[in-house]
Amino acid sequence: MMNRFDVTIVGAGLAGLQCARLLAAEGVSVLLVDRKDDVRKAVRTTGIFVRKSFEEFSFPADSLGPVVRRVVLHSPKGRTQTLESAAPEFRIGRMEKIYTDMLREAIADGAEWRPSTSFFGIDRDAKGETIVWLRGPRGLEQVTTRFVVGADGARSKVAAALGLSRNEEFIVGVEEVLQGVPGTRTPALHCFLDPRIAPGYIGWLADDGQEIHIGVGGYGDSFDPRAALIELRGRVGDICDLESGSIIERRGGLIPVGGMLPRISCERGLLIGDAAGAVSPLTAGGLDGAMRLSRFAAEALVIAVKRSSSELPSLYTSRGIGTRFISRRWMRRAIAAVRSPLLIELGCAFLRTRPLCGLAQHVFFGRGSFPEPDRRPLHEWSSAPGGAA
Repeated sequence: MMNRFDVTIVGAGLAGLQCARLLAAEGVSVLLVDRKDDVRKAVRTTGIFVRKSFEEFSFPADSLGPVVRRVVLHSPKGRTQTLESAAPEFRIGRMEKIYTDMLREAIADGAEWRPSTSFFGIDRDAKGETIVWLRGPRGLEQVTTRFVVGADGARSKVAAALGLSRNEEFIVGVEEVLQGVPGTRTPALHCFLDPRIAPGYIGWLADDGQEIHIGVGGYGDSFDPRAALIELRGRVGDICDLESGSIIERRGGLIPVGGMLPRISCERGLLIGDAAGAVSPLTAGGLDGAMRLSRFAAEALVIAVKRSSSELPSLYTSRGIGTRFISRRWMRRAIAAVRSPLLIELGCAFLRTRPLCGLAQHVFFGRGSFPEPDRRPLHEWSSAPGGAA
């Protein structure tokens, strides 16, 4: 078992696995660690992929559910508005299969996988090299690494250890995944806009005809997520009979909604996924951001490994991404401030009018879920003499 690596990645969620497999494919020596003993355990995402993701990234065969083109908005009083798209807008990922296949691919290309291993801290040795302290089945151990990647979630310990920015604004989400719900249904994403069950966010029922994901999210100081989920289940009887299905998984966790963090890299490492705030402040969607930012990080790390560690902060930066989230951050603040069901009902009524229906279509069917990072500096470095191939 090696104890010296080019890159040590802490966290084997979507962001960490994507980064690990891209780095390993480029011949970078990678150590991937996670406190879970199995990547299929404790999945913390709904798994709804937007069109931008499944059109541009490859996924394992049979890991994405049927196409969803319909969104149904439910007001506090139960009035509905149906939005239809001609394009395939959403697909629900079978996250256990996606995680397992990504891990298998990374290992096949040379990445080392250490489950049941927690990040303990970062230090420097007498030569100035970076030491990562890990606690695993063999107790406390140290690994020498050139770079550390924090893919360890919304409250990243790696971010704290590297002195990088940390998330400060969160919503809490809980969800149940069901199979075997009877009936033939048109695949749809149902969004329940009601601050009594989801203050500052939404309740959802995502149904692709094979699986149903039902959940709620909101600011944790304002509601009891589990009680709210029970209430939401009681509202969806006219959509489907959940009681006849089987719960196969329960999920939950913090979702950062403050936007991209300003400082996501230093000479010793970087942040990706939720740890970097790569989540839309408006929709709280983070899967597309995880995929894009991990690709960006992998490209920067390949260059830094093959050239000079001191260049990583200039290669990998959130500059430009955060500014494109300004309007969404303001909309997030507006949503967070509205806790009156009457005002939400009024807003839903306006969205049903012709002038504002287009706005609703844009929010759900637009292709701007996560801004593409500016990767031009990477191409300049990779084409320079002595650069990465």
